[in-house]
Amino acid sequence: MIDTPEALAAFLPGVAAAPRVALDTEADSLHCYREKLCLVQVTLPAEPSACTLLDPLAGAMTLAPFFAALEGKPLLLHGADYDLRLMKRTAGFVPAEIFDTMIAARLVGRRTFSLAALVQEEFGVAMTKASQKANWARRPLTAQMIAYAQMDTRYLFELEAILDRQLREKGRRAWFEQSCSRLIENVRASEDERTRDEDAWRIQGAGSLRGRASALLRALWQWRDAEASEADRPPFHILRNEELLTVARHLDGGGKPPAWRHVRGPRLRRFHEAVERAMALPPEEWPPRPRGHGKRPTADMDARMGELKKRRDEAATDLDLDPTLIASRAVIEGLAYRDEPPEATLLPWQRELLAV
Repeated sequence: MIDTPEALAAFLPGVAAAPRVALDTEADSLHCYREKLCLVQVTLPAEPSACTLLDPLAGAMTLAPFFAALEGKPLLLHGADYDLRLMKRTAGFVPAEIFDTMIAARLVGRRTFSLAALVQEEFGVAMTKASQKANWARRPLTAQMIAYAQMDTRYLFELEAILDRQLREKGRRAWFEQSCSRLIENVRASEDERTRDEDAWRIQGAGSLRGRASALLRALWQWRDAEASEADRPPFHILRNEELLTVARHLDGGGKPPAWRHVRGPRLRRFHEAVERAMALPPEEWPPRPRGHGKRPTADMDARMGELKKRRDEAATDLDLDPTLIASRAVIEGLAYRDEPPEATLLPWQRELLAV
């Protein structure tokens, strides 16, 4: 465990000399409103079975020199999206190149592609999930948490070699590079979703609500977000998304606000105030439906949707791939019903398979 500036300084020459670095992170997203980087796991090619833990929460520690040492180096990660966004938010760091073993596993046709599943399949090692939901901000870390964290990079170099060979054998290395590059581009272009996205309240299922029910959902989401921020708890600790949707429909139908044991006192008062404000809004201030909704599909649009889905499914069957890896239903609907340009949502290899 590296938890002093001196220990970090002694470790950095090895990082600087490494041609690439295997990395993982741990955060406390299940335990607070705005997650923070709590641990970084690092494995270097010189010792591919070893893992060094960096503790950014230790008193005088700063990981700025570590991220500076990573500049220009390819990073090896599994399921990199969250880790990349966390590092960007924490240190402003986005790598120029990555090898994401989860993306690689999906592109070679693996149907189970979690790190635990891959390690079990390739090496016969069972990875424990005991600390998966642990609070990584707590100190000291337990021996169990340390052992769990170290496993996250222990097999990445070996998996990289296996998956890279399979990608090349199947002629999909270019697909993989495009996919990893798109992920980096998306992270680099991303904003802080919680503060920037005015439509963040449009959770899954929100599209089924209309008019005043949408206004109620928006008000309830904003109330929950403010309460979570004030309490420094994840929003789902206040109310789950499904509850927000249910309450919005219930209130819009004339029902009374439900009673919760954990929503009381000032929090309950603010809930009622949010509901009253939403109920009093005139129709012109209700949220508009997102672009593309409410537009009746034409027969040509339906035919386009069916043809694209047919091409996707046939290609997926021929290549033994998950169809959604080629194009999700939402992407196909965008192409068919909203005339979205393929370049905006599809990679070159996906466009080639769909012939768009």
